[in-house]
Order: sequence, then structure tokens, then C-alpha cells
Amino acid sequence: MELNREIALELLYRYVKNEKMIFHCLASEAVMRGIARKLGRDEDQWGLAGLLHDLDVETTNAEATVHGTQTEVLLKDYAVDPEILDAIRMHNECSSGRERNTAFQYALAAGETITGLIFATTYVYPEKKLAAVKPKSVVKRMKEKMFAASVKRENILECEKIGIPIDEFAALAIAAMMPVADQIGL
Repeated sequence: MELNREIALELLYRYVKNEKMIFHCLASEAVMRGIARKLGRDEDQWGLAGLLHDLDVETTNAEATVHGTQTEVLLKDYAVDPEILDAIRMHNECSSGRERNTAFQYALAAGETITGLIFATTYVYPEKKLAAVKPKSVVKRMKEKMFAASVKRENILECEKIGIPIDEFAALAIAAMMPVADQIGL
């Protein structure tokens, strides 16, 4: 069976119970679509990677050595583009020590990581909604010593390897998340 967004959402809700993780995946989908649009890539393919990148987060207890690798097992009954699986395998938690080599891999690492940072920024300033978050404040948070524990600076900087400067990338991510802000509680 061909994997599509409807099936991906069904799988996300089946395997991920933590509401914040679901919101993060929905936001990552939006950001990946925005990056794909900017780079002239396949929005559906990149959006699916954003949506599914943490599909196995609870089944693996987010263990760094296997998180991302078990998604393929969860998707075994579906026809999934191998590039989607490669990008998921290489997203931030599970890719330490391995070199990314495609724009898709760099984009997912940067896209899902900046999504996490934007969430962290709104949690630090709960009175702010996404519409009030400025790209400058996201970049500033990225440079702070007390950085969000699950967000790695080097993964966000992967955006520069696909030709998008960090300030522009932060603006793109915020703009991409705006249409789903209410849905994800931001």
C-alpha cells in the first residue's frame, strides 16, 4: 500500500501518544514543506519525512542508537520512498558520528531541530504565541549557553549546507508553522 499523508497521520496517532511529540511532528511537516518549496523539491515527500521522523520515538524510548532506525519496521507494510527512510535515519538524535550527504538529510535534521527550538522558545516565553516569535529571538536562543536539551546547534546549522542562512531559515520555519499554530497549541 502506498504511503500518503492520511495513512501517515493514522500511524503517527497510533504509535505516538505524547501530545507534544505529535505537535512537534505536525510542525516539522509544515517546516519541511516550506523548505521543499524554497528549494524546489517535492513538498509531499519532504512533508511525510517531517511528519514521520519521530514515529518510533516512544517504541524506542528515544534511545539515540536506535531512534529513527525503527521507523522502517513500523512502515514495513507500506510502499515508502527510500529517500524518506534515509532522511529519517539521519535526523538529529540517531545521526551522531554519521555524515549526511543529501539536501533531504540536511533539511530534515535542520527542519525538525529548529521546530524543536521554536517550541522551546514559546515555552520559555509562554505569554508569546508563535505569531510573536521573531527569527532574531530564535537565533538568539540558539546561541545561548543554556540551550534546549534536545536541540543541537550543529543540526540547525545544517540549513546552511542547503544554502539557507540561519536568519532566513528561522523566518522560513516560523512562517511555515503559522498555518498550523492553532492545531499545535502555539
